[in-house]
Amino acid sequence: MLPTAKIGPYTLPNPLIVAPMAGVTDRPFRLLCRKLGAGLAVSEMVIADSKLWHTRKSRTRLNHEGEPEPRSVQIAGGDPQMLADAARQNAAFGAQIIDINMGCPAKKVCNKAAGSALMKDEALVREILEAVVNAVDVPVTLKMRTGWDRDNRNALVVARMAEDAGIQAVAIHGRTRTDKYEGHAEYDTIADVKSRIGIPVFANGDITSPEKAREVLRHTGADGLLIGRAAQGSPWIFREIQHFLETGQHLPAPALDEVEEILSEHLQALHTFYGETMGVRIARKHVGWYLQSHDPGKQFRKGFNAITDALEQRDAIQQHFAGLRNEEVFAA
Repeated sequence: MLPTAKIGPYTLPNPLIVAPMAGVTDRPFRLLCRKLGAGLAVSEMVIADSKLWHTRKSRTRLNHEGEPEPRSVQIAGGDPQMLADAARQNAAFGAQIIDINMGCPAKKVCNKAAGSALMKDEALVREILEAVVNAVDVPVTLKMRTGWDRDNRNALVVARMAEDAGIQAVAIHGRTRTDKYEGHAEYDTIADVKSRIGIPVFANGDITSPEKAREVLRHTGADGLLIGRAAQGSPWIFREIQHFLETGQHLPAPALDEVEEILSEHLQALHTFYGETMGVRIARKHVGWYLQSHDPGKQFRKGFNAITDALEQRDAIQQHFAGLRNEEVFAA
């Protein structure tokens, strides 16, 4: 059974959300995941300092053209006024939900007292939450970790502050900042927070299969799930999870023809969105993820990563899948 997920005035089509991932959840990826079953896709984080928005990277991150509603944009920083200004400007650009990043464990973010580093300074957290909520008329959400380290799990304290400040929903990754992405996510903290606050709580961390999604929802009582790394190269995971939660049955894995079609569409979207030079470079990591189970020796990927032309990339994918289909015929 799927829970109903609401964020402010928005009822999501389903409670399965694409977690924001720097360098991954760009507009082409968000649109693809929405098409394949995600109920919401959060943008990769935009740095709060608008003086840096003139860069190519920031300009692409601020582009939400053609995206279905509601459009959620994540902002990152450590200065309350700067975050409030960033929220205001992003709302003016079309963001319908503003998400505050207190979950990123990356050193380059944490060393600037942003991301999950903020959880160390609860007074600053309160200032940020209040400043951003008061700056915009759209709903504000918060993404965080369970705490700074395993001896300092303060997610409940921060979640209560968030609710008091007017935050509309919180998403919790079941690891501390010092855990980074190592070990296993724990969900007891998320369940505890969910049982003690009134706003929606979304669970995140290690949700890699339909069974795991069901287990995490049952364990935490969460209003929905954020799925990140498991969607890399498998954006159809959202429809698979939704189908399983609704019916208890597994959807068959996508056929080779459909994988090729989805990958080719993604490649074309990357080339169009970024332009040929950057699009070709960015496509390489996505192709690597898609082909983990279709190129076990990595021989194709080594050759693909040397290609510098967009049309050649698309031709190479077509030829690779033609070869895989021939192998299937011979195997049968």
